[in-house]
Amino acid sequence: QVQLVESGGGLVQAGDSLRLSCAASGRAFTIYVMAWFRQAPGKEREFVAHINNFGGGTYADSVKGRFTISRDNAKNTVLLQMNSLKPEDTAKYYCAARPYGSRTTGTEYDYWGQGTQVTVSS
Repeated sequence: QVQLVESGGGLVQAGDSLRLSCAASGRAFTIYVMAWFRQAPGKEREFVAHINNFGGGTYADSVKGRFTISRDNAKNTVLLQMNSLKPEDTAKYYCAARPYGSRTTGTEYDYWGQGTQVTVSS
């Protein structure tokens, strides 16, 4: 069992940066693939980024070059550094985890946090 708690969301202006954090509790954090998804009002949840056990990241095209995912296995933490934010990045951001095997589909993740809101004004 893994519990995930996100933090770091807020209201920013276009072009600003934010860093989201996801703290994980439970056993064997290092075996888990960690991911960020987001969901805007009236839209489906979408994949943002994931990071595998070895630190390799994969990104959605919409955030590539602007967002960076990283993990600190010693602290059981995953970060999402978001730069050059755009109004279309406005959404609730969720941290998710699954043991082994990187996936971009939310239904394939076993554990989810409660989410943190990111709002980008133009």
